[in-house]
Amino acid sequence: MSNMTTAQRRRIPASSPQETGDGVCWPTLSEAPLGRAEAEAVAALLRAVADPARLQLVSVIQAARDSEACVCDLVAPLGLSQPTVSHHLKVLLDAGLVTRSRRQNWAYYRLVPERLAALAHLLAPPIGASRCIDQPVRASTHPD
Repeated sequence: MSNMTTAQRRRIPASSPQETGDGVCWPTLSEAPLGRAEAEAVAALLRAVADPARLQLVSVIQAARDSEACVCDLVAPLGLSQPTVSHHLKVLLDAGLVTRSRRQNWAYYRLVPERLAALAHLLAPPIGASRCIDQPVRASTHPD
C-alpha cells in the first residue's frame, strides 16, 4: 500500500486514466472527503456552470459545427445582449471550460473537453453504484 496522502493521489501524472488533461486528477465526491483547497477549486468550477445562461452556452457550443462558435452566433440562441453573452463567456473562459481565438473582428469559443471530463468525473457515482439517470430521487426518511 502506498504512503501517499489522498491529496497526493489526486494529483496523478498525465499517464493516469483519470487524468483530465490539466495536470490534475480531479476527485469525485464519493472519494475521501475533500480538503479546503480542493473544495474551493471544485466550487469555482461548479460556480462557472451554475448559471442557466452558461449551461446554455456550453450546450450551444457543444452542438455547433466542430464544437466551436462565434460570439456573434451565440447571442440569438440565448436571447441575451452581446455584452451579457460576452460576460458569461468570460466566466467560462476564466474557469478553463472554453478557449477563445480571434479571427478578424470576431471571437470564437471552443469547449475544453478535459475540463468537461473533470466535471463528469467529479460527479461520478461510487464504483458499483447505478449510473441510471432515470431513477427517481427518493425523499428523505428523516422523522419530522
